Amino acid sequence: MKTRDDLLAFLNAHGIGHRTVDHPAVFRVGEGEEIKAALPGAHTKNLFLKDAKDRLWLISAADRTAIDLKRLPPVIGAARLSFGREDLMVETLGVTPGSVTALGLINDVARRVTFVLDRRLVEAETVNFHPLTNTATTALDQAGFRSFLAALGVAPIVVDFEALKVIEAQTIR
Repeated sequence: MKTRDDLLAFLNAHGIGHRTVDHPAVFRVGEGEEIKAALPGAHTKNLFLKDAKDRLWLISAADRTAIDLKRLPPVIGAARLSFGREDLMVETLGVTPGSVTALGLINDVARRVTFVLDRRLVEAETVNFHPLTNTATTALDQAGFRSFLAALGVAPIVVDFEALKVIEAQTIR
């Protein structure tokens, strides 16, 4: 499994600009508001889920986005969703609860996790994610985040959570 240092080296090797700020551990949305206030850009919440057919899902959304897990499955092509077990999270994304992040996709070399991305993050100039640990935040501009996903070969399902519909993937390429 790749570590924070491995992740930052990957970003550097791919010419992806980033800024990482260390801070006290933040476990949930709503914590660390003073940290967020000092970091420009969209802040995120990330959910690691498993559906009734054993498919794994990672949802990255703007921190204030409402996500209706009961109505979402037919929109993204999932069966009933529930939170994924910690051991699966560690195995696939290399993170523990409180540190779930889209940047954990670097550890999903088998591409077992389907990535769902909030429209608000696609539209944000800068996005902020934990760099595999909840004791820091890494900021990427939109082009850098797209380059990160492209370098991994990850094409997200982009969802407008307000309208609860999928946005065509080609709109983010």
